[in-house]
Amino acid sequence: MATTNVDRARANKRQTKNDGEFSRIMNATDTKSKSQALYEEALSVLPGGISRNTIYRKPHPDYAVRGAGCRVTDIDGITRIDFANNMASLIHGHANQQIVDAVTSQLSRGTAFTMATEAELRFAQHMCRRNEGFDKIRFMNSGTEAVMAAIKAARAITGRPKIAKSEGAYHGTYDYAEVSQKSKPENWGSDANPESVPVVEGTPQAALDDVIVFPFNDTERTIDILDRHASQLACVLIDPLPHRVGLTPANGDYLAAIRNWTRDNGALLVLDEVITFRMGYGGAQDWYEFQPDLTAMGKIIGGGFPVGALAGKDEYMSVLDPTRDRLPFPFSGTFSANPITMTAGRVAMELFDVAAVDKLNKLGEYARQKIAGAIEASGVVACVTGAGSMFRVHLKPEPPLDYRAAYQNAEEIAQIAFLVNYLYDRGFMMINTCSAALSTALSETEIDQLADTFEAGLTELRNNS
Repeated sequence: MATTNVDRARANKRQTKNDGEFSRIMNATDTKSKSQALYEEALSVLPGGISRNTIYRKPHPDYAVRGAGCRVTDIDGITRIDFANNMASLIHGHANQQIVDAVTSQLSRGTAFTMATEAELRFAQHMCRRNEGFDKIRFMNSGTEAVMAAIKAARAITGRPKIAKSEGAYHGTYDYAEVSQKSKPENWGSDANPESVPVVEGTPQAALDDVIVFPFNDTERTIDILDRHASQLACVLIDPLPHRVGLTPANGDYLAAIRNWTRDNGALLVLDEVITFRMGYGGAQDWYEFQPDLTAMGKIIGGGFPVGALAGKDEYMSVLDPTRDRLPFPFSGTFSANPITMTAGRVAMELFDVAAVDKLNKLGEYARQKIAGAIEASGVVACVTGAGSMFRVHLKPEPPLDYRAAYQNAEEIAQIAFLVNYLYDRGFMMINTCSAALSTALSETEIDQLADTFEAGLTELRNNS
């Protein structure tokens, strides 16, 4: 589409506004900010002054004081448009009034009990109606815990010790699930036989030995690797749109081959939909012509509160059933299915109906087109990946199809950090990989503003290279 003079005038006006905000931020650094003062206090009681590495920024993180819709205001009074949405967990942005009202009502009646609550039942009913593969569901407190429960359930069902996962995929911080999240050329092994590489120093070798790593979107090599360990694999764990692998969707034929392999070899297929459940009414698995045996969820289904869930067919979920004479997988949790999270999650997911999912996914496509246009206009070698309501920018000529193609060298990491900081300083919050997870509170207006600033940032990056 040709750019008109009116379009250019609007873009210049937005950029002038962004630059003015940037100047105000820069001037504020001449004296100690409130965020800096708080961070200096935090250093004495928190390792590195923080509890989540993802929020650290140099020289210090900024401290949020309020959020409303798609905007967050920090303690120094600076407001930014939020494209990160707490690492893809806030599907309706901040302080959605219907969620706030429902949670406020529940707060006055209590936050947690050593009893069941109706809130848990009603949310479970809603979630099971969203996906015909969800006969039963069990709630917990995080995506990490959901993946951990899926792995343990698969072991209890099959009696086998090992799992298989795609190289580079993030599945939380459980020892087995986190293997090869951050492998590098010097330790990742051959294409045909990826090594199991620890993330945390001191990870037991036994844990590494029980994780089989395969290349994402490579059917032939993946099936060959799985065949070598067929009798020992409890499950194949896979994310259909793995962020750290490049945010490229899994090929349908590739996932179908894995689905068939698990059926033929007595293993379970576990889909990690902690992030991707936002992609369809029943999750990203709606894109494919098959269903997994178990699905791990989290993030958006909590309505802004900590949550995790494991769902699947009754024949598999029964391994968690305490009414059985023999319980293969005892599982509990002090705050699992607490009524605050259950209430917030139910309202959030009821609002995220079929129409809302479709509308947000269309906004995601609009965003990817606008960012692609900004890349082309800047003349920088880059590309945008993603699907549904997410996108990620790579400083590469072609969209990467697997972890090794998406891997960034030191120069790329520095350049991506420059872009993320450039956007942040001009009023746009992104995930630190230069990724975005949209919320229903965003509109094309905010996307247009982001694209204009993105083009300016890319142009400055090109001029400085």
